Amino acid sequence: MARTNIQSATARRSLVIKLVDDALIHSQSDLVKELGKHGFVVTQATASRDLEELGAVRGKDNSGVFRYQFVATPQTSRSKGISELITSVEASANLAVVKTPPGAAQLLAGTLDRAMKSGKLNSAIGTIAGDDTVLVVAKSASGGAALAKEITKHFGAK
Repeated sequence: MARTNIQSATARRSLVIKLVDDALIHSQSDLVKELGKHGFVVTQATASRDLEELGAVRGKDNSGVFRYQFVATPQTSRSKGISELITSVEASANLAVVKTPPGAAQLLAGTLDRAMKSGKLNSAIGTIAGDDTVLVVAKSASGGAALAKEITKHFGAK
């Protein structure tokens, strides 16, 4: 039972990162509501703790709207949360196969997709997610090993 709670907390925190990155969270109550829409029933105290542990702070964005966002050096806090989603990374030819706890693959794939779009994950061209596995496709035909190393380095994976 404890393992399920850890996996649930990991998946929930990954979702919090996505929601904050997507500029959807203006208050802790917004976070409680959004998490509820995704099947995570949490208290305001849990939402507050997640935001703090992930390094999200409330402030004005570029449009002058108050919302939670990652500022300064969020990479350490965010990578720590994402690295909890990665249980192993293996390579084959032009693929990196990333294993996750059950139910976390789609959240991780979304994070990897955003890293590709922002230029932080340069050697990948796409992801496919199942329940506990993300298949990441390398740009080059023999780039799987380099891609696996890049994922491990960038996300602090085990």
